[in-house]
Amino acid sequence: MKKIISSSLILTLLFIAISCGQTAQTQYENSTTPKMQAVEEIDIEEEPIQAEIEEKALNQQAAEESSPADAEIPSELEPSKPKTSVKPKKSSITEPPKLEIKKKRVIVEERIPKAVKDVVKQKGNTRRTSIAPLPAKDKKKIALPSHKIWNNLLNIHVTSSGSVNYGAIKRKEILLDTYLKLLAENPVSSAWPRNEKMAYWINLYNAATVKLIIENYPTKSIQKLENGKPWDKKWIKSGNSTYSLNEIENSILRPRFKDARVHFAVNCAAQSCPRLMNKAFTASNLESLLEQNAKWFVNSKFNKISSKKVEISKIFKWYAVDFGNIVTYLNKYSTTEIDGKANVSYLEYDWNLNGR
Repeated sequence: MKKIISSSLILTLLFIAISCGQTAQTQYENSTTPKMQAVEEIDIEEEPIQAEIEEKALNQQAAEESSPADAEIPSELEPSKPKTSVKPKKSSITEPPKLEIKKKRVIVEERIPKAVKDVVKQKGNTRRTSIAPLPAKDKKKIALPSHKIWNNLLNIHVTSSGSVNYGAIKRKEILLDTYLKLLAENPVSSAWPRNEKMAYWINLYNAATVKLIIENYPTKSIQKLENGKPWDKKWIKSGNSTYSLNEIENSILRPRFKDARVHFAVNCAAQSCPRLMNKAFTASNLESLLEQNAKWFVNSKFNKISSKKVEISKIFKWYAVDFGNIVTYLNKYSTTEIDGKANVSYLEYDWNLNGR
């Protein structure tokens, strides 16, 4: 009996176990089935999106290979970039000097004498050039003798017509000697202007002529001196040289300056000579005095001029080469118009002293 109950109990327990197992399996299947379907549905929806992305990527790659590097990237594929302002970094390398600046530097250097050295210092990539200051030019002082002493003597002792008071000048001979010494110690320099040179030689000639007269004063004519050849005596000092009156006129004034008006400026202490001006020649008044005395002499009593006939000073004969066509030259200063075919003759020269 006990065995039958035990077998029945075992069968009952076995039945219950089987029933519970089937129920548990059914519940398990019912709970898991929907989840699998959800996973499958998600897979189905994601496949076309992934294909589309892959297709666009392939198209982009093909476009990059077939187009230039700066081709536009589709906006949907272009990676987003943060909008930040990036300041350019300053280069530590100094830019080379511009061409224009270099040219200016070269121009400056060309003007610098050889004695001045350029000091060039290089520091890293920067080049500095320091140029020594230009030395002051040595300006040699030009010694120009003053003609004031001679000018004062002429103003006081020579009339506007050229009459000279030799006796009064003799009493002031020390002043004349001082002036001649001044000219001797300050000879003409090549640095002098042309007018300064010419004025010097004219004044030296005239002052030396007056000195020659007062040393032999009283005398009636300059031709009475030095055996009739006072113009050949070499005694006039200028620097280290000694000249005669003839040398000053014919070796210096005439050939160097080539101005015929000089014959109206130098005075030979004779009545027929062009007047001794009552003022000294200077660089500033040279031109005006030459012109003034030329006009005065041509129209003076020492020449007789008419339209058909002219009787003129022998100066125009002795120095004809300097005057060229004499009628043409005279017409430059004559108040009377001279005919081109006028008869020309020369007057006797009066060698008597031009003063008292």
